[in-house]
Amino acid sequence: MKVVSLASGSGGNAYFVESGGSALLVDCGISGRELACRCRRAGVDIGRIGAVVVTHNHIDHVKGLSAVRKRLPNAAIFANMMTAETASMVAGIEETDFAIFENGQEFQVGPFSVTAFPIPHDVPDPVGFVIRAEGVTYFHATDVGAPLDSIGTRLAEADVATLESNHDPVMLARSSRAESLKRRIRGPRGHLANCDSADLVRRFASRRLRKLFLAHLSQECNTPQLAEDEMRRALADAGLGGVSLEILSQDDPGAVWDSDGTAQC
Repeated sequence: MKVVSLASGSGGNAYFVESGGSALLVDCGISGRELACRCRRAGVDIGRIGAVVVTHNHIDHVKGLSAVRKRLPNAAIFANMMTAETASMVAGIEETDFAIFENGQEFQVGPFSVTAFPIPHDVPDPVGFVIRAEGVTYFHATDVGAPLDSIGTRLAEADVATLESNHDPVMLARSSRAESLKRRIRGPRGHLANCDSADLVRRFASRRLRKLFLAHLSQECNTPQLAEDEMRRALADAGLGGVSLEILSQDDPGAVWDSDGTAQC
């Protein structure tokens, strides 16, 4: 299995997962032109994308779905019912363009076995994903309001994981953002602080974990160094200091993680 972030943050999200020559995207919140550009820069083949699985209806996760429909007409777009109903208008596609899955029920996407699990966020029925192929388990959870045990139990299954580490609480408190926005971000249906993400990893990550991507960092209320330092302490506390840690970027694709032990920058 190969995993790479093409874009991660409030300006747009797209994550590429490949196995056996087939690929899927987790979310597509960037334009079709940018998707093609990011794939080229990451060294992955956009033509291998056979599906998109959608976490929730916010525009930074679905903006590019209409472009996917045009450029990759055979690619299926998967979402649960509530997300399909609400994302269709945001994404500019028809509700009937979505293939519907049920949370908690495993479904097959090419070589991938995919299971969606509920997460707390301020939209109808948001989810994270556990994706399995080639004996490797990938965990994906961004836009998470609280470090729930139910999310942690899914993280415990992971060989490779993408986990939100959105903000530093002190930077958020000192920011110029409106108080209502600050309350939303730090509320139980907002976004995980660095310490919340670290808490999940400290309590639940298992010795299976080999690679951890920290995602959806706020550009105003966080820094890569703060997120990295907090998570490295958590990994050390959990006896997982050997886990490879990568802080994802809004503007640049990350490194391709390959389950065979190779990575390309």
